[in-house]
Amino acid sequence: MAEEKSHAGLHKFMDKFAEVSGKVGNQVHLRSLRDAFAVIMPLFILAGVGVLINNVVFPLIAKGQTLANLQVWGNLISNGTLNIAGLALAPTIGYVLARNKGYDNPISAAMIALSSLIVTMPITVQMIPTGAKRAVDITGALSFANLGTTGMFSGIIIGLLATTLFIKLAAVKHLQINMGDSIPPMVSRSFSSMIPAILTVSTFAVGAALLSVFGHTNLIAIITAVIQEPLRRFNTSLPGMLFIYSVGNFLFTLGIHQTVINGTLLDPLLLINMNKNMVAYNAHKSIPYILTNTFRDTFGMIGGTGSTLCLLIAIFVFSKLKSSRDIASLAVAPGIFNINEPVIFGFPIVFNLPMMVPFVLQPVIGILIAYAATVLGWMNRVVVLIPWTTPPFLSAFLATGGDWRAVIVQLLIIVEGVFFYLPFLMVSDRVTKRNAELERAQ
Repeated sequence: MAEEKSHAGLHKFMDKFAEVSGKVGNQVHLRSLRDAFAVIMPLFILAGVGVLINNVVFPLIAKGQTLANLQVWGNLISNGTLNIAGLALAPTIGYVLARNKGYDNPISAAMIALSSLIVTMPITVQMIPTGAKRAVDITGALSFANLGTTGMFSGIIIGLLATTLFIKLAAVKHLQINMGDSIPPMVSRSFSSMIPAILTVSTFAVGAALLSVFGHTNLIAIITAVIQEPLRRFNTSLPGMLFIYSVGNFLFTLGIHQTVINGTLLDPLLLINMNKNMVAYNAHKSIPYILTNTFRDTFGMIGGTGSTLCLLIAIFVFSKLKSSRDIASLAVAPGIFNINEPVIFGFPIVFNLPMMVPFVLQPVIGILIAYAATVLGWMNRVVVLIPWTTPPFLSAFLATGGDWRAVIVQLLIIVEGVFFYLPFLMVSDRVTKRNAELERAQ
């Protein structure tokens, strides 16, 4: 009786936890942020390809001025991807948030978000002329330092705030200009949102002007110093990242996709680290960060969330249960490309108490092993953003700019993961076999 009450209490807690987590993950602003990053992710992957070719492939086939000429291609790719990351995020967030809120003219919201970001930029920026040793003040220019990876969080915040304000103002009927039914719908919508657009951009312009005149600063610098960097330092610290990532993986064991947590609280900040690493690598400077989204995926998501490729190998080598081997046979092909929903919901991992433990802890162990190897200098830092579907071994090689030692580290993690999953697999198989026998007896 006491055991039944304990199980009932546990299930009640897990259901409530899942419900709250689901509500948080589906909050419209967080969901829009996750969707916006999905939209612009191809740009960052292209940047990774450009950085890899510029710094690994081209140096193998050319030297001197020929190499410099070839690398112009990769530098232009960086300008159109990494160096406008913040600029790309603001209108994308504006569009996605307006669409998710049901606003009928989301392209207007995107334009307002972009304009609001630009008006917060400093009027005077410091740049170093070609051949000069000191920076000079220049007016009438936008700096990649504000538009790119440093300004990513500014693009996020201003995109969210400007779009939210614009939509709220656009809902006020007294601020709408009605042109009648005789003009084209697009023109009518533009005039209807004209006053809200003017008020939104003007509000950000007033704030930026006050900061410039009285504070001798700008909103981009404040957001970066006060919000982005402290939050990034915590969320991308080793304890912070492992905690948030583990919570996301635990949610997956309850049937809620890990992107609910990781896609909103972790990925944007880890992506800032990744982009800064690529910029530094492309400029032949020291690589600033170990922990990035690609580092996490390469060493903590081998075969998918929970590093379930290790589980599949353990099943093939050690399991004698036909149902487990059948599921593994179906799941191994997508698992090679880090797609593991078949094993999560088919084995299953979801609500399977023995398997929940290694599913949550194995990524932590893998990340710790790779982190230690990087700190000790046994492999290069991750410098190339690669698609998360890149198969194991190839992913480690490409992500570290062609370091074969990273492949060895990844192999060690897989071997360790197989033996870590093994005892929990044996327990799970025993439970599955016992349940099947009970069903047959009934």
